[in-house]
Amino acid sequence: GKMSIPVEILVKPGKLSELEMSLIRTHPQSGYDILKEIDFPWPVAQITLQHHERMDGSGYPRGLKGEEIILGARILAVADVVDAMTHHRPYRPARSLEEAIQELRQGKGRLYDPQVVDACLEVLKEGEPLSPQNTQ
Repeated sequence: GKMSIPVEILVKPGKLSELEMSLIRTHPQSGYDILKEIDFPWPVAQITLQHHERMDGSGYPRGLKGEEIILGARILAVADVVDAMTHHRPYRPARSLEEAIQELRQGKGRLYDPQVVDACLEVLKEGEPLSPQNTQ
């Protein structure tokens, strides 16, 4: 879905304007529109559409909450947070895995599905530390 966002916005080193943020918030719908006609064995288009929704309804694009958000999207939301925080972005350096874990713990139940957070934390505890070398 981010293919529909101007590259200047995606690589902007500073804070995004309201207009730029509104464009960023269109990427789940754009991704859904691209994927909806493809026959996957699981609901990939819906997962893509809902991956920025939050348990308390504060997410986008539809403001869904709790069980209204399909499980795959709740899983992707947690994975996306860990990935986004632990990788460099044009507007900030990569943060540590510990900071990403703290974000998950703080948002558990409010932003992120508590069972998904617990499962993610268990995987991170048991697995090798995440680093760019381990993800290639």
